[in-house]
Amino acid sequence: AMATRSSGSPRTQASRGNSCRNILTKIRQGQITGAGLTRGSQFPVALLEDRDKRAQWQGIPVLLRRLHESSHPNSDLSKIHSIVTELSSLLSMEAMSFVTEERKTPQESASPNTYTFVLFGGVDVMSDDLIKYCLSVLYNCCICTEGVTKSLAAREDFVMFLFTLMSNKKVFLQTATLIEDILSVRKEIIQLEEIPNLANLVQSFNQQQLANFCRILSVTISEPDVGVDDKHTLLARSTQQKTSTCPSRAENNQVTLVNIPSFIERLCKLATRKVTEAAGASARLELEDWHSWLDNALVMDALMQLAIEEAEQSSTESSDESSLSSSPLRHRLPQSMKIVHEIMYKVEVLYVLCVLLMGRQRNQVHRMLAEFKLIPGLNDLFDKLIWRRQTSGHVLHRQNQNCDCSPEISFKIQFLRLLQSFSDHHENKYLLLSGQELNELSDIYLNANIIEMEALNNTDRNLVCDGKKGLLTRLISVMKKEPIDSSFRFWQARAVESFLRGMPSYADQVFLLRRGMLEHILYCIIDSSCKSHDVLQSYFDLLGELMKFNIDAFKRFNKYVNTEEKFQMFLTQINSSLVDSNMLVRCIVLSLDHFESQTKDMKVVEVFSECRFLSYMAQVENRLSFLFRLTSIVNVQTLTQENVSCLNTSLVILMLARRRGKLPFYLSALQEKEYAEKYPGCLLNNFHNLLRFWQHHYLNKDKDSTCLENSSCIPFTYWKETVSVLLGSGRSSRCAIATYIDEAYRDLDRDFLEL
Repeated sequence: AMATRSSGSPRTQASRGNSCRNILTKIRQGQITGAGLTRGSQFPVALLEDRDKRAQWQGIPVLLRRLHESSHPNSDLSKIHSIVTELSSLLSMEAMSFVTEERKTPQESASPNTYTFVLFGGVDVMSDDLIKYCLSVLYNCCICTEGVTKSLAAREDFVMFLFTLMSNKKVFLQTATLIEDILSVRKEIIQLEEIPNLANLVQSFNQQQLANFCRILSVTISEPDVGVDDKHTLLARSTQQKTSTCPSRAENNQVTLVNIPSFIERLCKLATRKVTEAAGASARLELEDWHSWLDNALVMDALMQLAIEEAEQSSTESSDESSLSSSPLRHRLPQSMKIVHEIMYKVEVLYVLCVLLMGRQRNQVHRMLAEFKLIPGLNDLFDKLIWRRQTSGHVLHRQNQNCDCSPEISFKIQFLRLLQSFSDHHENKYLLLSGQELNELSDIYLNANIIEMEALNNTDRNLVCDGKKGLLTRLISVMKKEPIDSSFRFWQARAVESFLRGMPSYADQVFLLRRGMLEHILYCIIDSSCKSHDVLQSYFDLLGELMKFNIDAFKRFNKYVNTEEKFQMFLTQINSSLVDSNMLVRCIVLSLDHFESQTKDMKVVEVFSECRFLSYMAQVENRLSFLFRLTSIVNVQTLTQENVSCLNTSLVILMLARRRGKLPFYLSALQEKEYAEKYPGCLLNNFHNLLRFWQHHYLNKDKDSTCLENSSCIPFTYWKETVSVLLGSGRSSRCAIATYIDEAYRDLDRDFLEL
């Protein structure tokens, strides 16, 4: 059950004489102890019945007493129904006459039944205990009986009514839990803007309630999980976008939340508040044991009582960490349980912030997160809470997968996702550094005689991390200590890589090179026996961003990969899955083209002549080998967000060839490969269809193409021109794919949906 009654069984009815004689004693004891009678219906039944006729109470006090005694999960619901029905009939006539006679102010003499109902605590019984246990009954039915949750979810008016109950702090937890269950089975996301007085409701929540409310919000602002079927492909998404041009409900809900006054600010305070430090290490419990703790009924009761106590605190309580230590029960819980309690809050809050950062309101949310110092606050928590120690033994979960990890593991993953979303292609990424580290970046630019990036120059130093180490440096430190089989490596690498994404920045790369990032990545790829495709992909991507156009990085690479054996091991890892490593291949091809134009720079010439990787990629047959495989491992029907990079890497190779007037040579080589493999037309027809879809996908007016342009330093206009040239229909064009497909094997104009 969601809640259990703390009171014992109802008192046996005392004799009428004893009741009348003891009532004064009870009142006196209550005055002394503060634990006496709290409502008129608690008077003995005999006394209530004795006074009922003379006072003309219509039996209302006795009915309220019976209702209170029946308000527990194991009660006979038919009895409760009959009591409520009887009370309703006694009150409804008075309410009707009040409305029909158009009275402006209530009068006790005109509504004696209603007055008696209120006098004997009827409102308290109905609004607190009864509602609480009705919610408990509904929740238990949802858990134990198939179809109940879906039935409730289909009732729009009931769902909206539940949200209004959340303003009652005594039933908040029960209501929130029921709403979460109901929303999880709805086929359609609710519209937050349709919730009555949503802004006022959210502003009335204390910090604990707001954190719990984030569990509900996570369902309303996330697009429905499309799973692993064909709906996950870019073609299916494109088709869906055609049929629905309006923003989705999830997108509308994100806008609604961002526009609620103080909402983002309060989430930032929740995310960054500290856990009160408790004295004595004896109370500490390692969080790997959380399952056994939560299986213990006494601990669950303690957590429930803690949550209820916090929910009943005044909504005007302080929103910072002082509210965490105000509950007496909190001092009776082990420190580790306090940490788990706070971590579970932060997981929900960070998830909501992460989703908002990836939405259409991204720039507005970014400004707010910077203003409310989310990043410096997380930096202060990093060592004491976020990464206070290493955690291993969990399975990697991707963005849309359900996760049954411990709270601490979920917290770390959500924290890393947030950093990735925060840094990705945004100038606010420099807030991850400290003032001292920003000075280091400026010095790198100065010593290299390079103009400082505008984003770095514009960074408000009042909003960066305090102390010597910023959040990025702390993350790199724990990343290098992470166990080799830990799937945290995937998320850590993604977060660090996002700092480098966008226009290549020499100073940003050198900043990471100085901290041993390149050597660590090469160790993990070559020497660690890492088998995880996800982790390897994240390291290949990070290595590509770290080395792109940076001659110092290639020099370091050559120093680490100093034997042919190591280089062959490196190539084996690249070739084992080109979907995972193609971004690195793209970066090396781009860098090779860049360095070939700098033949007067002796440093470049020296590194170029010594680096095995550059020498390998400089051989045209090796570039062609990558091109053959990249154009054959994907097709229009299998393109996803994960593998579309293979198509773009193919295009980069051909764009660079076109610049040098060698595009016909590459297309002719593809044709020869087809005939050698005895599949004439197969590879080029497939590539032609891929490029047609590329136009359909990237030339969409809503598609942001700046990522392609910034990461490659090739203007997007040249991308478009190259694709148009390749798709040219003229048989005489030596740069058109169609020219290299014999008429008998040509299949270029079929509709994507028929492929």
